Amino acid sequence: QVQLVESGGGLVQAGGSLRLSCAFSGGTFSSYIMGWFRQAPGKEREYVAYISASGRATGVVDSVKGRFTISRDNAKNTVTLQMNSLKPEDTAVYYCAANNRIWSRSGSDYDHWGQGTQVTVSS
Repeated sequence: QVQLVESGGGLVQAGGSLRLSCAFSGGTFSSYIMGWFRQAPGKEREYVAYISASGRATGVVDSVKGRFTISRDNAKNTVTLQMNSLKPEDTAVYYCAANNRIWSRSGSDYDHWGQGTQVTVSS
């Protein structure tokens, strides 16, 4: 049973940085495409970033380009989202997700989800 556990959220001032981590267990991590999604209060969940199983391919949503970086360590079964130059509009619960079937930015294509970690950016 695949399990995902996020960590690293918190409260930060605008312009600051946070590093989110997601620990993967219960499967072959190097076979899974990993994604980060977020959901702000009153809004739908949105795609933030994804990374291929090998780590060679990545993508981020336009609103975080140049500020957020996704990476993975297949030896440590972890995926990381480095978030710099944070803005109040980045405030949301951030979720890590995994799927081993399709290269996709759609949350409906991801089979496994973490419990989420809160990121709050104050102005």
